[in-house]
Amino acid sequence: MLPAKLTAGVAFAVCLAAASAVEAQDVQKLFVEGDIVRGNTPMGATGPICVLTSQFRRGENVVFRIRVRNPHGKILDDKGVKGIVVELADGRKLPVRYGGHPPRNPTDFFFTAAWMIPADYPTGSLGYSVTATDLEGNSVKWEPLREFRSWPAVIEGTVEYRRDPAP
Repeated sequence: MLPAKLTAGVAFAVCLAAASAVEAQDVQKLFVEGDIVRGNTPMGATGPICVLTSQFRRGENVVFRIRVRNPHGKILDDKGVKGIVVELADGRKLPVRYGGHPPRNPTDFFFTAAWMIPADYPTGSLGYSVTATDLEGNSVKWEPLREFRSWPAVIEGTVEYRRDPAP
């Protein structure tokens, strides 16, 4: 009886080790986090800039702010990330850049993608995703919650640009 228990125990340990090896291969290599704010433009601003918001009017500048971390939580900069793609639900891909914010006296550094909403863009929920790829080619795709009511939205209305951003 003892050899049977020992054999079963060894078999269980081998299965556990094999499962751990498979899981280790599937470990996520990158973690994406970020938010969305209203951005400034050369024409001025349409409201408070760099403030979290989820509703935008046509003609406003939507800014996707993105941070990428490795599995140990270390923040990766442009030298640790091969590329980031912000893709809107309509297939439009936005250029992403890395830099200090605010630009003149940076207090933080992260990736951004800006998108000026076209005058004829349809109103409604704005689906999007962010895909980050590291230097080894590992990539991860992040999407907001699948609850469309929590997504950013393009709403009716016109915008007026002001040189001095509204408080």
